[in-house]
This record gives sequence, structure tokens and C-alpha cells, in this order.
Amino acid sequence: MVSLVFVLWTGALTARASDAIASAGDILQFALPITAAGLTLAYRDGKGAVQFGESAAVTLAVTYGLKYSVNETRPNGGHQSFPSAHTSISFSAAEFMRKRYGWEYGVPAYALASFVAYSRVESRDHYAHDVIAGAAIGIASSYIFTRPYKGWNVQAEADGRYWGIRLSRNF
Repeated sequence: MVSLVFVLWTGALTARASDAIASAGDILQFALPITAAGLTLAYRDGKGAVQFGESAAVTLAVTYGLKYSVNETRPNGGHQSFPSAHTSISFSAAEFMRKRYGWEYGVPAYALASFVAYSRVESRDHYAHDVIAGAAIGIASSYIFTRPYKGWNVQAEADGRYWGIRLSRNF
């Protein structure tokens, strides 16, 4: 009898911990983009707001385009598993904060985005490759559209007649 109570009690704790992790991931998928947008307001950074809007729009367009064209079954039996939208928008916001405002914002944002990715796999809403693809989409879109707020910027340039590297500085 004692062992039965122990098994049921530990099972209930595991279920509650899993639900808490999934809920935290659900909340963070909104908190990270809100924080990124809030930073553009705090810095009075209109160009940054446009850049974040562009990267978020591309992130979501690519993510949902793939979700509905691939239509992979989720580990829990649901549909549209690939890629993870929670993860893609979280990593898009993290990369925006890192590239626009620096590593002091980027490191904690990347840690939280990684937790979002973990929460999606742990709650059996996604496979590992779903969250890896979502992270790649989010990072790539913000990397493409975001420029540093201040400091040096190195950018590759090429067209049919020339190629080179542009070095510029924002003050």
C-alpha cells in the first residue's frame, strides 16, 4: 500500500512539474518578443522596431508556411509539428536583442529561448528536430534584418560586378 501511494504521489509530482514547464514555455514565447519590442521603446529606437517587426513577420511566415505544407504529426498525436512556432519566435526575439543591443541582453534571452525549446520537447508537443528548425528560422530571420544599435557593423556585399565587405559604425 505504501509503495502504491508513493508511485501515485511521484507520478502526480511529475505531471505537475511537466505542466509547469509547459506553462512557463507558453508564457515565455510571448514575454521574449514583448521584451524585444519594449527595448525598442526604451531606447526610442524606431529603426530597431521596424527591424524587429520585419524579422518577426518573416519568422512567423516561414514557420507557418512550413507547418501547413509539411503537416508532421506531433509526439502527442496532434498536427502541424514542424517547425515549432514557440521556439522560432523566441529565438527570433533573442537574436534581435543580441544583435541590436549586445550580449548583455542576448545571453539571458538565449537562455530563456532555449528553455522554451526544451519545454516544447519535454511536454511532448514537438520533436527535437522541430525545435532545432524553429530556432534556426528565428535566428536566421533576425540575423538578416537586424543591425547593431551602436558600434561596428561588418556586412558582406556582392552583386554581378563586385564583391566585398562593408565596415560601418553606428553612433
